[in-house]
Amino acid sequence: MLSRRHFLGASLATTVYAVGSFLPVWAQNAPNLGTPTLPSPAFRRMKVGDAEVIALNDGITRRPLGEEFVKNAPLAEVRALLASQGLPTDYIDVPYTPFLVLTGGRKILIDTGLGEFGGATTGKLLDSLRAAGLQAADIDTVLISHYHGDHINGIRNKAGELVFPKAKVMVPAAEHAFWMDDARMAAAPAGMKGAFENVRRTFATMPADTLMQFAADAEVAPGIKSVAAYGHTPGHTLFELTSSGQRFFYVADLTNVPALFARNPDWAVTFDMDAEAARKVRREVFQRITASNAMLGGFHFPFPAFGRVAASGNGYAFQPAA
Repeated sequence: MLSRRHFLGASLATTVYAVGSFLPVWAQNAPNLGTPTLPSPAFRRMKVGDAEVIALNDGITRRPLGEEFVKNAPLAEVRALLASQGLPTDYIDVPYTPFLVLTGGRKILIDTGLGEFGGATTGKLLDSLRAAGLQAADIDTVLISHYHGDHINGIRNKAGELVFPKAKVMVPAAEHAFWMDDARMAAAPAGMKGAFENVRRTFATMPADTLMQFAADAEVAPGIKSVAAYGHTPGHTLFELTSSGQRFFYVADLTNVPALFARNPDWAVTFDMDAEAARKVRREVFQRITASNAMLGGFHFPFPAFGRVAASGNGYAFQPAA
């Protein structure tokens, strides 16, 4: 049985994309806060054992910082933490960075960005991919961490065509079951209907030989294991790459804005559907990563979006790769 807090959290998290436009609702009436500077070049390569991982920036959204962004901390405290790190205090820049793993002759894309459904400073994934010397048709596998629009909207274009025509699309079974459940969609609040419709736009007519569901903690490709990290969404999933004794963790939306939610893992971002579960798994995963000194990459981390985390006070500090 889905709890009321799931729907309350989900209505906040998923109304970030308005029905039809998929443009962030808050952005439609946002004050002029300037335009975020996109990284150039918009890709960064790193080696993980015998594999290569490429960060591919899909763009950046700038949103006003209000009381709602951190659900369980005073805005003054949030602003003070940002100021202590030399960051702006009246807005938040939210980057979007899928990752491409090249291993064993495979080209595996993790998450797909906003595609054609975001604002002017998003939808840059294909440009970043081309800048890195690759094309959409080169991708043989797409791994999806969860079904929020900024992770799945790049799968199809506005015409409904699959953007990565040769790729198998692999999704967490728990996530798929939640969003494709007709009873849950019918019971969802009005503000959440658009998120369910967006999932159906993306997956309902996907050919059976293209869409593949995987179980929690399964190996999804040689050397790549899925890691269940439920809380942000009911089936939110991370991916762990191991190659020649080295590790890379893709932590998806384990933390949105590490300057806030890695430093304070118990803070809850407005997008977490089950904040209590998200806080618990956030600490567990960060402890695991710091213990192994593994490299990690986050979808909403500042570009190049990968680096390491170290214990700092009550939480963790993200140290971007040089």
